[in-house]
This record gives sequence, structure tokens and C-alpha cells, in this order.
Amino acid sequence: MVSLLDIIGPVMVGPSSSHTAGACRLGLIARALVGGTPEHAQVELHGSFARTGVGHGTDRAIAGGLLGYHPDDERLRESLTAAEAEGLTIEFKNTTLRGDHHPNTTRITVKRDGKTAVLIGSSLGAGRILVTAIDGFPVEVTGAYTTLVAVAKDVPGIVASVAGALADDSVNLATMRVSRRQKGGEAIHIYELDHAPSDGAMARILALPVVKTVRIIERVA
Repeated sequence: MVSLLDIIGPVMVGPSSSHTAGACRLGLIARALVGGTPEHAQVELHGSFARTGVGHGTDRAIAGGLLGYHPDDERLRESLTAAEAEGLTIEFKNTTLRGDHHPNTTRITVKRDGKTAVLIGSSLGAGRILVTAIDGFPVEVTGAYTTLVAVAKDVPGIVASVAGALADDSVNLATMRVSRRQKGGEAIHIYELDHAPSDGAMARILALPVVKTVRIIERVA
């Protein structure tokens, strides 16, 4: 079924819902992975993003997302200048990513306070996005929900422990997915939530002995 949003697109600063609104949301998610505006970002543009992104404002849109701007923020037009003023250095480069990727895809590497995060994500049109990898793990993050991202050792009971901490905090799970590189190694947990957990619940999850990192991505769609 085609929705009205698919026809007219999201409320945004133009010119393109795929090259601008979706790109901005990918920047917002990259920002969330390091807990705020990064100090440095490498933005690799693939496919149509590489060929026509600059003309459609993809560079400004991603920069704006990294600064915390949303797709309807008028400041997107001057985001590259704002990034420089805020001490955010951004390196843009065109690339061809290996594997099967949507034409509007980017790989964003961000660094802040000694933390590094890497995402691969695509803009699907009408402002919709899909993040397909975080720090080398395959994921499916749409930004339509507040999302908890945890990396933990792959051991029995860890999903129940995380879900239990969320349940005790009255946080309802919309979806969840766990991906691992190998049995007994590290796995990434993606929990899409109806609302954000409290600081106490986050601390309880992070205190689990097998949990390495816990991050929250606020809803961006």
C-alpha cells in the first residue's frame, strides 16, 4: 500500500527526501552512537549518494544530522559552516562499498571522547532509512523507534537479563534482534522500544558482567 507520505514526502528542508531527509537521519543515528556531536567524522558516499549527493545537499544533510539537526531544521543549509564552528571536522569521500547495497548508501565513522562508531545505512526514499551495519555487525535499524543497542558476550540468558531490566522499568519491546559473528563471541542486541528506558535501567544493563557497551538511539523517523 502506498501512503500519503510516500507520495508527498516528509516535512523537510529540500531538495530531496532521499538525499536530504534520509541522509540527515543517518547522521542523527551516527551521532547517537557516540553520545553527541562527534569531534571527527569520515563520511563515505556510495552509489547515487556519491554521484549526485553534493548537488542534492547530502553532505550538508549528514553534517546537520551529526550536529543534532532534524530534516526540517533550516540550519541544514549552513551545517558545514556550523560544523567547523563547533569543532567537528568532516571528511567526505566517494567510495564503492562491497556487497549488495541500496544506491543511496553511506558509511559513517564517528569519533568522540575516545569512542569510535561505524554505521552503514541507506536512504530508501520519502525520508525512510535503514541502517544495515553497526561496528561491523549486521543490523536492521529504521529509526522509527527509540532503539537500545547493546554489545555483549554471546552467552545463555543475556537476552532475558536485558529484557528483564527493561520490563522492570515498564519499557515495552516493539521488536528485538541479536546478531553474532561467532558462537561464544560478541553479539549485538537491537531492541526497538516504545519509549526510552530510565538511567537506572541503562545502568543495570551496563552492569551485567557480559555487557560491553549500551547505547540509546532516539527515534528519528
